[in-house]
Amino acid sequence: MTSRREFFVNLTLIGTALAGGQVFAQATVAENDPTATSLGYKSDTSKVDAGKFPKHDKSQACKNCALFQGKPTDAAGACPLFAGKQVTANGWCSAYNKKA
Repeated sequence: MTSRREFFVNLTLIGTALAGGQVFAQATVAENDPTATSLGYKSDTSKVDAGKFPKHDKSQACKNCALFQGKPTDAAGACPLFAGKQVTANGWCSAYNKKA
């Protein structure tokens, strides 16, 4: 029989494992995703069409955008515009807003 203390410890460990698994299980946004297409998202900022986005600068990337929720050194991170998915750190979209 499991003690009450063991039960709560196991419950905490399982919850932590599940929460951690969700972070790692997030898919990266595909450029043909409907939201990505509407925002002009590219996984590589150097491949943005200058004709469509004349204000784009190659120094602009998701990793230095105010919406990027990862660390600047992460390869990818969450973005509230793409719920449940990650954007590449070197990506770009028209919602880019330089981090303060």
